[in-house]
This record gives sequence, structure tokens and C-alpha cells, in this order.
Amino acid sequence: MTEAALTRARWRKSSRSNSAPATCVELAALPSAVAVRDSKDPEGPKLLLSPVAWANLASAIKTGQFDA
Repeated sequence: MTEAALTRARWRKSSRSNSAPATCVELAALPSAVAVRDSKDPEGPKLLLSPVAWANLASAIKTGQFDA
């Protein structure tokens, strides 16, 4: 994945994140990956996940597998 592809990415964050902007992540769907970044540091590092890895992570989050 090139930095140019990330520069052109359309980043979005959940509508539920408005109540706690300090804890937001943003996502960008790319042709072969899903990019994740910290909304407080948009120029900082990005995490790239395959679509399958993203689907698995999102499912685990939704089912509470990471809840303390």
C-alpha cells in the first residue's frame, strides 16, 4: 500500500463517536485493505488490515470479546 493511496483515502468515523471525540478511530476502505488511524493524530501511523481481518475484528468488538 502506498502513502499516496492513504492520502486519497476517504476517512470516516462512527456517528456514535461524537460523544467522546478523544477516543475515536477513523476508517478508510481501500481496494485491498481497511485502514485504521487515531482521529486525534491523522498524520500519525495507520494500521492496515485485510478485509477478512477487519471483519473478524469488528465482529469480536460487536460481540464484546474485548470488554473488561
